[in-house]
Amino acid sequence: MTDWFTTLKNAKKTCIQQGNLRKVHFALPNAKEMVEEYNMDTGVVTRRAWKLKKEIGGEGDWFIEVGDPDPTVLKTDTLIKENSTQPFISRRITKKHLEWRIRNLPYPVDVYSVQVDNEKNVLIVRTNNKKYYKILNVPELERLNLPLQQTNVQFTHKFNTLIITYEKPIMLMDFEKTLFEEIRSLKARKDTEMDCKPS
Repeated sequence: MTDWFTTLKNAKKTCIQQGNLRKVHFALPNAKEMVEEYNMDTGVVTRRAWKLKKEIGGEGDWFIEVGDPDPTVLKTDTLIKENSTQPFISRRITKKHLEWRIRNLPYPVDVYSVQVDNEKNVLIVRTNNKKYYKILNVPELERLNLPLQQTNVQFTHKFNTLIITYEKPIMLMDFEKTLFEEIRSLKARKDTEMDCKPS
């Protein structure tokens, strides 16, 4: 499989089951931490968060990579940003697509373009009225060393939200399927301090 799969397979994991959701905490090399939340009915990640290390001691903050931020742990400036008219991004994952929703973008759909930058392997979102420009990384593909393809990109616009979808390549879908089998084999506990063991 991939180096990233090996890293996750070998990581120390703790997990908890809440209804049809399974939350898995990964203790990764270099003191990195990641938490993923899986819908066990669909096998899809509904939330992924990374703990960011502080430069000078103390507990680090959590960065939400997939899913909506938790309002109970958001910083004040983040809340202000999300409640203002400034655009902000949330991410979703579905069975077949990676998805970005950029809210507070009022312009009609023909104003936008979403292009693959092959050199940097990122998505470039811009408007032809020069009111908005954003670089979107695609960490799921970065971790598997997969290139972006323009033909996989689609976007729509409604309710002041630009919705960008990227069709998952087969290698990513195979990776997610294999990882979900690993997650499903873990024995979940109500006590989050308990290590997950293969059932």
